[in-house]
Amino acid sequence: MVTALMRAGARVLTGSTYAVLGADAVREPGGRVQQAAPLLAKIRKVVPLPDDELVVRGNAAVQTVAGGMLAIGVLPRISAVAIAASLVPTTLAGHAFWEIEDSATRKLQRIQFHKNATMLGGLLFAVVAETHRRDRSAPQD
Repeated sequence: MVTALMRAGARVLTGSTYAVLGADAVREPGGRVQQAAPLLAKIRKVVPLPDDELVVRGNAAVQTVAGGMLAIGVLPRISAVAIAASLVPTTLAGHAFWEIEDSATRKLQRIQFHKNATMLGGLLFAVVAETHRRDRSAPQD
């Protein structure tokens, strides 16, 4: 019972954050488009992509929908994988601390990069934890 409540609480806390922040980025991508531009230019050398704003809004839409699904417990593993996949380009585009000259700004972006890496780890843990829980409840041969 306690584990189920903790699991539900963790899903709500994690998923709602992505849903809220993703919805904000869908409505108003703002500076995110400029932050994403260098990474998207590199990706375009290999894969054709639509314009930068559409890519940023699309990535944010994935976070919004998958975050909402995770928060309410609908397909939590798939939702966590979708958020994790969207978090990688978000982190690389938004927190490329290795490209920043100013030491104070570089330090702040490194912290944000590692925060996102921690969030990614939590999402991957959610995928594994859901799998483990289902595996234990399955009948044994």
